Amino acid sequence: MIDEAHRLRNVYKPSNVIANTLKNALAEKNKLLLTATPLQNSLLELYGLVSFIDEHAFGDVKSFREQFANPGDKRNFEALKERLKPICHRTLRRQVTAYIPYTRRLPLVEEFTPGDGEDRLYQLVSDYLQRDNLQALPAGQRALMTLVLRKLLASSTFAIAGALKSISKRLQAKLDAHPVVTPLEEELSEDFEALDATADEWPEGADEEPLTDADRKAIQAEIADLESFAKLATSIEHNAKGKALLKALDVAFAKARELGGAEKAIIFTESRRTQEYLQRTLAHSPYASGLVLFNGSNTDPLSREIYTRWIERHAGSDRVTGSRTADMRSALVDYFREEGQIMIATEAGAEGINLQFCSLVVNYDLPWNPQRVEQRIGRCHRYGQKHDVVVVNFINRQNEADQRVYQLLSEKFRLFEGVFGASDEILGTIESGVDFEKRIAGIYQECRQPEQIRAAFDQLQLELSLEIDAAMSQTRQKLLEKFDDEVREKLRIRDEDARVYLDRYEQWLMRLTQHELDGVATFHNGSSFTLLARPQWANGAAIPPGLYELPRRTGEAHTYRLNHPLGEAVVARAKARALSPAEVRFDYTNHSGKISILEPLIGRAGWLAASLMTVEALDEAEDHILLSGVTDEGDLLTREVCDRLLTIHGTRVHEVTPDPRAVTQLETSLNESRALIRRAVSERNARFFEAEADKLDGWADDLKVGLEREIKEIDRLIKEARRAATTALTLEEKLAGQKQIKTLEATRNQKRRSLFDAQDQIDRQRAGLIAQIESKLEQKVDVAPLFTIRWRIG
Repeated sequence: MIDEAHRLRNVYKPSNVIANTLKNALAEKNKLLLTATPLQNSLLELYGLVSFIDEHAFGDVKSFREQFANPGDKRNFEALKERLKPICHRTLRRQVTAYIPYTRRLPLVEEFTPGDGEDRLYQLVSDYLQRDNLQALPAGQRALMTLVLRKLLASSTFAIAGALKSISKRLQAKLDAHPVVTPLEEELSEDFEALDATADEWPEGADEEPLTDADRKAIQAEIADLESFAKLATSIEHNAKGKALLKALDVAFAKARELGGAEKAIIFTESRRTQEYLQRTLAHSPYASGLVLFNGSNTDPLSREIYTRWIERHAGSDRVTGSRTADMRSALVDYFREEGQIMIATEAGAEGINLQFCSLVVNYDLPWNPQRVEQRIGRCHRYGQKHDVVVVNFINRQNEADQRVYQLLSEKFRLFEGVFGASDEILGTIESGVDFEKRIAGIYQECRQPEQIRAAFDQLQLELSLEIDAAMSQTRQKLLEKFDDEVREKLRIRDEDARVYLDRYEQWLMRLTQHELDGVATFHNGSSFTLLARPQWANGAAIPPGLYELPRRTGEAHTYRLNHPLGEAVVARAKARALSPAEVRFDYTNHSGKISILEPLIGRAGWLAASLMTVEALDEAEDHILLSGVTDEGDLLTREVCDRLLTIHGTRVHEVTPDPRAVTQLETSLNESRALIRRAVSERNARFFEAEADKLDGWADDLKVGLEREIKEIDRLIKEARRAATTALTLEEKLAGQKQIKTLEATRNQKRRSLFDAQDQIDRQRAGLIAQIESKLEQKVDVAPLFTIRWRIG
């Protein structure tokens, strides 16, 4: 099971090493991917996620792009929807509001005016980034690095000062011909932690060219500029936004108290250096106590101390996973919940942690990617939040672009207010969260005057209005969602069934455990027990003595479930026990609740047999418990009656010898049940085979489309060459045109010949895959008797 699975969305790119490593390692495993944002940037991400589950669901990425990249093609879009049905399942927040009450989001805005030094620094660095040529930034990565530097510039003077110093040192090393060990991207990512995820969506960089004399002079001038910028940034000791934060916290905490929430706030920043600045600022304020940091490394003294205390506190419990990263995150979240007041987090805190006990989110820096903003707020505005969530943002009064970015995120994406915030429909209509981020970065980079900035944002807002208002939810809703009423009803039924089943399942496990651990454990209630000593029969398993409890309880004990080593040992011991035929008296009179179908059996007796049927097919084994019952009068009991009978408390009386006539009836009934199950498995496997055959047909057709695409492209080039030859003015041009046409035709003919061979190869691959499936369809059936009892109900 893989959470935050959107991190795997670019697995189709060979450069995505981690995703491809995981895909190869888990190729033969059943997988469940969980993500709240399956479609962030383009349909190709959906291709990537699906290929992680099943690489034969579609052909190659080129054929997928050609067929499905245009959502306006209704026929192909419907075909894509059908092919996704077996593998993608999506539920929206609005569909579960009957079971998960969501609170509201309430926006608060704090305006600030930068000081003279801050404003001068902003203008100098911004002008520098807008120069036509820059030696400091690799040409192929200039857009990405410019984006990062602008975000650091907006974050704090401390953040941009560190970046400017790093770039200046790198330029000097370049000038001195010293090898640079750490790439600029990696060096900046130590402060701007979101860089790795952002870079994944930006084009690759190009190799550096050798330096010319002109380059050397330009580098020297640039170093001087960067050093002067860094000196100015370092001279600024206090930031206006930092002072505004203290005022904003006063107002926001008052609002949180009014709403009944705890006085806790999480402050998000995109920079580690800004995080350290905020810690220093708050440490000399009324909010000094209860500060905790959360970032990608968590190596500060307080975090280490919190981690050490947490490990000591939870020693001997399953809270300690053994992974320092996971345990550190848990320790910091627990500290924030129990003792802390303010957590200052980088983007590392925007995913994977649950802060529903906190109802105040402060965006000290505001990401330009709407999905990132939504992920931040979603740490607090989620299942389990009991209070309305206050969202604080900052606006620079002197920066027109900053003001317009907030306006777009607030008014068009509706991120900061309402029950659902940025709804799935709105986020789904934009082409890409990263694409939107690039468009914002482009405005900052290209527009120098306020009127230019206003015009560019007016145009962007108009385009967004057309996308959002006219095409609301066109891609996501049609592609991944089901009808609301149908989904709600299924969820209601599943919710009810799951609760009943889970309660019954846990009761069975605890009853069995109490029986098997008699003498070596003390049971406190229906959900916990203390293991006094390791059972002698539990050989080889890691089973420490101590307190055990069922899941979702206090969390301060060993979590006891079926796949815990102790649970497995208990079940294995019970399964290995041979059960002789015996009489069991079921006490319906003292049973809590009424079971109507059992009441006609009160005072009567009969026989009941159980067998375990194991069916192996498609490389998987499935177990079925077969039950057959009969009364002394010869009446067969239905499966439901047998099931309900075994839910009543029973007492073993003594061993018995089965009645031959009853045994015959029971065997006949069990054989009929076996036949029904085999037929059901066969029918299900037939449907599976048909679906797999259809899937492989689609996969083969996709690959053939890719082959035919190359020939179509050559046909297009031939037509263009013929038109050019026809309109050529000189004999030389006409002869050259005819020569080009002949070359293209020869290439096309060769492609056509190889096309048939390649198509035959694809068909052979398809036939081989289907043959593999056919070989797995054969059923292997094993039936083992479990017990036979003489029942009596009173």
